[in-house]
Amino acid sequence: MDREIEPLIFEKSNPGSQGYSLPDLDVPAQEIGKLIPKELIRQALDLPELSELDVVRHFTRLSQKNISVDTHFYPLGSCTMKYNPKVNEEVAKIAGFTEVHPLQDEAEIQGMLELLYNFEQYLCAIFGYDAFTLQPAAGAHGELTSLMMIKAYLKDKGQGARGKVIIPDSSHGTNAASVTMVGFETIVVKSNGKGNIDVEAVKKAAGDDTAALMLTNPNTLGLFDEHILEVAEIIHKAGGLLYYDGANANANMGICRPADLGFDVAHFNLHKTFSTPHGGGGPGAGPVGVNKKLEPFLPVPRVVKDGTRYELRVTGYDKSIGRVHSFHGNINVILKAYTYIRGLGAKGLKEVSEKAVENANYMMDKLKPYYYLPYDRTCQHEFVLSAKWQKEKYGVKALDIAKRLLDYGYHPPTIYFPLIVEEALMIEPTESESKQTLDAFCDAMIKIAKECETDPQIVKSAPHYTPVSRLDETKAAREPNLRWLRS
Repeated sequence: MDREIEPLIFEKSNPGSQGYSLPDLDVPAQEIGKLIPKELIRQALDLPELSELDVVRHFTRLSQKNISVDTHFYPLGSCTMKYNPKVNEEVAKIAGFTEVHPLQDEAEIQGMLELLYNFEQYLCAIFGYDAFTLQPAAGAHGELTSLMMIKAYLKDKGQGARGKVIIPDSSHGTNAASVTMVGFETIVVKSNGKGNIDVEAVKKAAGDDTAALMLTNPNTLGLFDEHILEVAEIIHKAGGLLYYDGANANANMGICRPADLGFDVAHFNLHKTFSTPHGGGGPGAGPVGVNKKLEPFLPVPRVVKDGTRYELRVTGYDKSIGRVHSFHGNINVILKAYTYIRGLGAKGLKEVSEKAVENANYMMDKLKPYYYLPYDRTCQHEFVLSAKWQKEKYGVKALDIAKRLLDYGYHPPTIYFPLIVEEALMIEPTESESKQTLDAFCDAMIKIAKECETDPQIVKSAPHYTPVSRLDETKAAREPNLRWLRS
């Protein structure tokens, strides 16, 4: 494990060095202050003096210090950080797509509209819905859009007084945030001992004031809810609707469809399941699918086919909640997802989910002798371990284990989520990793578990081999230092 760390040298300026030189002016020089007000012109800039080669090497070295899917295994639970074929990126860069302007006449963008129309049909087939909107820009945006439609639907039915939305204690935090933003009230119900939403708790919570139930399935514990059909029946009998948080769709493509399970509306993260690098603040896309009763409330414009012609139609949708995104969504992300689906086909998409589930169960079985497994049952695409044993016996926490993994060259898994698992370590291998990679990661996790027994301090003080040692994370989050200043 002993490795020499390259020193961080921030001061690279060399007086007199130039990155480029401007040619002599071939137009009359303008007096400073004539075109730009003098008070807006900085007379002197304290900028580093570097050659172009030095600048290129500096930023190339910085990029090589990053952890990314292209360089490292990235087992970030609940985020599906998987490798996606580069051909999808190439397709999204085709000039015929990138040079289209959203305000062009529809006659000039028939190919793009046809692609969007067909993509909606693919999503309907994969997930079982009657119609989709491609406008939402991310998963949370899809949640918001779905709840807005549910609210509009209930009001249209004369049931606008329904104001409570039930969510399980294992839900994504954005669920409760979206509920609040729409003006509903969140009702949290407990999970049972097997990681399912508690059916009796749902029965008690459901009533005349229930607007909806929001559920991820498989949930954030990586477990498929065994009572979903019963839960759907309870909510529908109470007059509410079911919303499906499709963040974990990577587990069930071609295996089961949320619409068939009773979910009236659902969002899906294209940037997790369908080939766009996830994280980093974007771009994303969270299309929303609906059944027939919610279709009139979809955002406009809708992409429709009229004979052989495609158009963005606004008229005829009097119940629509209106626009939720400028133009028609993040087209670049949709293009990658379209290519991903066409490249894999129905058989390939199913194999993606099957391999993701197989990989997760393989890793879970290898690691459960060394870490506490709170729900010891077959998982789906991810699983949640706990550092409870390490904390109780040796004072080592999940955070310490995550930091130590950096020394072994791995990005850590998600930690401390879901909140219902003490010292949670949430691991998602995805379908794109080889058995050799999974085994190497498991070996590192097992070595760390043994280090907790023999030398806990080395884990508690990790990382040791990264350019920057352990930070004060609370301070870093609240007082981020985003630039370097010469002293």
